[in-house]
Amino acid sequence: MTGTTDRMTEPNATAMWSADEMMSIAAARSLRDGQACFVGIGLPSTAANLARRLHAPNLVLIYESGTLDTRPDELPLSIGDGILAESALSVVSVPEIFNYWLQPGRIDVGFLSGAQLDRFGNINTTVIGEYDEPDVRLPGSGGAPEIAASCREVIVVMRHRLRAFVEQVDFVTSVGHGSGPLDRQILGLRGAGPVRVITDLGVLEPDPDTAELVLSALHHGITVEQVRSETGWPLQVSADLMITAPPSDTELETLRSLRTVGSGES
Repeated sequence: MTGTTDRMTEPNATAMWSADEMMSIAAARSLRDGQACFVGIGLPSTAANLARRLHAPNLVLIYESGTLDTRPDELPLSIGDGILAESALSVVSVPEIFNYWLQPGRIDVGFLSGAQLDRFGNINTTVIGEYDEPDVRLPGSGGAPEIAASCREVIVVMRHRLRAFVEQVDFVTSVGHGSGPLDRQILGLRGAGPVRVITDLGVLEPDPDTAELVLSALHHGITVEQVRSETGWPLQVSADLMITAPPSDTELETLRSLRTVGSGES
C-alpha cells in the first residue's frame, strides 16, 4: 500500500468523487510500472488501463484471448473485443497464453473480480445457491481459476456488498487461500493468491498467520461499521488501519476520460 494511504485521519465528508471512482483509482495505484498484468473484463480492466495512462506506462496488459501488451484507446466490452487485438504488440493462441505465459508463473499480477468472495479470498463466478438447482447461474470460470492459481499475486476488485462478501462462497470457482494458510501449498498452487481485495469501501488483506481477510484501509468518508455491515463474517480490523489517499485531479480526469467501446461518448 506504499504511497496510497495515510495514517488514519478524519474522513473527508465533502468528497467530489464516487465510491466506484475511488475503488478504480485505488486499484490502479496497486499496479507498478513494468509489471505483466493478466486482466479480467470490467472493474479490473478499468483499473489496469487507468494505471497504464497514469503512473505505469510500461504496464504489460494481457487478456486471456491471446493479446500481449495491448494498449486499447477505449475499454473493451469483452476479452474478444477487436480493439484488444488491434492495439496489441502480439496476438497468440489461447493455449499459448495459458501453457507458456500463465501456468509457468511468468505473470506478475492477476486482476480478478467475482459475484461472491469469502473470508479466505475464494471467488465464486459459477452459481448462487445449490449447484444442481441454483438460484442464479453465473457466467462461469473462464480463465479465472488459472489466474488465481498461477499469477505471482492476485488483486481482487469488487463492490463491497453483504450478498457478495460471504463467510463461505456457494461454489469455489477460483481458489484464494482455501480454508487457511497452508491450503495453497497443499494444492500445489504456484502463486501467492489474493494479496489485496480493493472495494468501494476500503481494502482487505490476508492476515499473515491465518490467511483470513482483514480490513487494512478505509476510503475517505467510510467507517469501520459500514464495512462490517456489508461483510458476511466477523471482520477483523488491522491494528494499523489506514485511510486511502484521496484521488488527485489528474487521476479523476483520466478516469473520467475513459470510454467503453460502443458507448457513443466522445
